[in-house]
Amino acid sequence: MRRLITAVGAAVAVAGCVAGLLHLGPDTSRPQAAAAPAGAYSSGISPVDAARRKAEAYPDDPAAWAGLARAEIEQARTTLDAGRLGAADKALRRSLALDATDNYGAVTGQGLLANARHEFAQGREYGLHATRMAPDRPDGYAVLADAEIQLGNYPQARAAVQKMLDIAPATAAYSRAAYDLETGGRPEDAAIALQRAVDSAVTQDERAFTEARLGDLAWSRGEVDQAERHYGRALAAVPDHPYGQAGIARVAAARGHTGRALELYARLVERTPMPQFLLETLELRRAAGDARQGSERAALSAQVRMVRADGGPVDPHLILFAADHGDPKVAVELARREWEHARSVIVADALGWALHRAGQNTEALVYARRAATTGWKSALLRYHRGSIERALAMPEGSRHLSEAVALNPHLSLYRPDGDG
Repeated sequence: MRRLITAVGAAVAVAGCVAGLLHLGPDTSRPQAAAAPAGAYSSGISPVDAARRKAEAYPDDPAAWAGLARAEIEQARTTLDAGRLGAADKALRRSLALDATDNYGAVTGQGLLANARHEFAQGREYGLHATRMAPDRPDGYAVLADAEIQLGNYPQARAAVQKMLDIAPATAAYSRAAYDLETGGRPEDAAIALQRAVDSAVTQDERAFTEARLGDLAWSRGEVDQAERHYGRALAAVPDHPYGQAGIARVAAARGHTGRALELYARLVERTPMPQFLLETLELRRAAGDARQGSERAALSAQVRMVRADGGPVDPHLILFAADHGDPKVAVELARREWEHARSVIVADALGWALHRAGQNTEALVYARRAATTGWKSALLRYHRGSIERALAMPEGSRHLSEAVALNPHLSLYRPDGDG
């Protein structure tokens, strides 16, 4: 009955990451206080504050500290504030100090934290440990699926999410299911999975996340009106939801309301200066002939310098920025480094594009083809592959470039001039 991976329509399958772990989907479990909709808690207390109060009230309870850690990690996901991961680490250490032998909550928390820090091989080990500890609980399979996706192990991720669907068919499983369907070239089925995720949502944060993902899916297919409806619903659930706001800005740009789009982006990046949002703003300004690109360029350049210096995880959008607007050799350096830790189709695409911009087209094609192995109907991936093939005088290049335009005619708003 729950065999959703193999059947279409009644079927839904597995997980993935659009641009970093924070976009993977809601946590499988939540502290008890988090059951109320976000922004509408009867006591006015957020899930993190409620979990913190519980840990303070029961300082010798390892489950309370593990719950606090999970709440911090979930807050990092919903707010895009990676600074909360340090607090999560501290809470997990406290939990494990109290119980280091049979602490399922802390093990799954360690896996969530490792994945959030792009330590995916370690996240996979925690996920396997958790599933051995409790094969009838979904949390460990969520950790395992997230790690396997980032490691490029798509069949293993699919198996893990199928277990989630069998055990607990809810928002966390359905949202992960949708990405595998999307990356597998089945956007219609992905939309079914995401609608089930919306219908299963318990909190407003979950609802906003899944509606924004539905908006992204519609946008990727050039369906602007449908995308706008979903982004609007995301913002109705959580008024400042960053992906919902970015989506509304994209819709405004597609309709030719460039000034309005740039106003929306300016507000968004002031509060949430993520590489994706900064890069979209920069490229829209370029497409519109707007010379005011200094602040976004400066912010992205600073982030590139920081990630080169600290050796931490690399957002693929920073790789694309360096390739298109900075030093392609730096883009290759960053992409090769991230490839050592994450081998998803997203990272393969970024590495291939960086190599292309650096003039290394033969090697670039290897990674562009690797990015195409799942069959994802992505306009950006087709555009990148077509550009590389065209540079190599391959006849397939024109076909893939035409397919990119057919998939999403608005992609040109977010591409630099002079390529493709």
